[in-house]
Amino acid sequence: MGTEIERTDFSEDDTIRFRERLDDCLALLKHTLGEPGFGQGERTVGAELELYLVDESGRPAPRNGEVLTALGDPRFTPELNRFNLEFNAPYTALAGRPFSVIEGHVDRAFERLERLEDAIGARPVPIGILPTLERADLDLRWLSGMKRYRVLNDVLCGLRGERFHFQIDGQDPLVFDSPDVTPEGAATSWQWHLRVDPEDFTDIYNAAQLTLPLVLALSANSPLFLGHRLWHETRIALFKQAVDTRKRVPFQRKVGPARVAFGSQWLEGAFDTLFAEKVRDHAPLLPQCHHHAPAEDRELGGAPRLYELCLHGSTVWLWNRPVYDPVGGGHVRLEQRALPAGPTARDMLASTAFSLGLVLAMKGERPWEGFEFEAARRNFYRAAKEGIGVELEWPGREPVPARQLAEELLPVARAGLREAGVEEDEAATYLSPIEGRISTGQTGAVWQLSALEALGGPHPEALRRLVRVYRARVASGEPVHAWAPVER
Repeated sequence: MGTEIERTDFSEDDTIRFRERLDDCLALLKHTLGEPGFGQGERTVGAELELYLVDESGRPAPRNGEVLTALGDPRFTPELNRFNLEFNAPYTALAGRPFSVIEGHVDRAFERLERLEDAIGARPVPIGILPTLERADLDLRWLSGMKRYRVLNDVLCGLRGERFHFQIDGQDPLVFDSPDVTPEGAATSWQWHLRVDPEDFTDIYNAAQLTLPLVLALSANSPLFLGHRLWHETRIALFKQAVDTRKRVPFQRKVGPARVAFGSQWLEGAFDTLFAEKVRDHAPLLPQCHHHAPAEDRELGGAPRLYELCLHGSTVWLWNRPVYDPVGGGHVRLEQRALPAGPTARDMLASTAFSLGLVLAMKGERPWEGFEFEAARRNFYRAAKEGIGVELEWPGREPVPARQLAEELLPVARAGLREAGVEEDEAATYLSPIEGRISTGQTGAVWQLSALEALGGPHPEALRRLVRVYRARVASGEPVHAWAPVER
């Protein structure tokens, strides 16, 4: 949820000043994007992996502070709750063998974490939602020590003005209230970033919006929360409700944009349009201004930092999110945030390869033109709810099963990767697990639900055993489509 802040108290004057800075940043961003050559350069890809820490029994281990101190590596950072942390894989060129490079970084990160098991008693688990979580694990006692998280909690609670309400349907429907935002920390993800030329961003973004539901359906890994069997990708419902500051109105739907959203229309403007919408639609949560005004910051040389705009943007969580980065002369990226952590590094990179291949292949064809955006939005939530068994609406045809659509689009993804310079055998290696999921119908979510049934249903010991078996399967490195059923 972002980098650390310096202050914890803000006045109304701070907010007014911050809003003025946001307007200045928007104007400067538009000017910067129009400068000849800005953001041009080699396409690169990177990733962030949010992880759980568990103890020997498979229960959450709130020890990220000790783990981070022992690692002493800035690529590892705390997440919202003390039983989560994040690993940031370095960026690498998209052309060549990018997925092998990133998988190597992730594997080495796991090796380092696993070496700390005996000393700290915390083991890493890449999974969208940990099945052994209990309601008592989600309260302010387990909030990580960063000032940012404490302030975000306080401000979001203040804007909400009442307890956060959770209502998620499924085989075992779940309804509960929370006085704080700590349930958000139950959702851990795998987020890929793609650096793109600014003039390509609109088409890249729309292609990502169109194809994300299909990729999500084939990547689901979060079917269990607080002992309830819910959506195949419960993270989507959980995260949206966990930071939803819109108040409930009896007998009416909530109105206005949520801070966690898929969007409301195809992007028609340039990159800065999405930032302008964030400023227009959402109140600042962290109104901390940089000591340099935006214009003064630019005078120092290099690309403008746009500190306030980037800080505000980090508190509006679009599932496909625009990122501005002043590093390296300045550039823009697309960040895809909807995919879950796990099961294996190979699985996460396979989902990335499939997603990137589709996005890059479709950006020039623009199949979303003439396709209702509301259909894409419906696809997204249906995919999260039903997983790989969902039927999706698609341009120019009747609803089609996700597995069939994915099989038809695999050659498209392969062509997109090839055109981007990814080596043929690299693309084949990382699309192979997608072929396996299509063939077997098994995702992480499907395997978890099947395993839980074999273990006797959602009781505490079955959930703990499920996590232990899951972790052993992850350690094998074998992609999830090939995991054998758990014996009764």
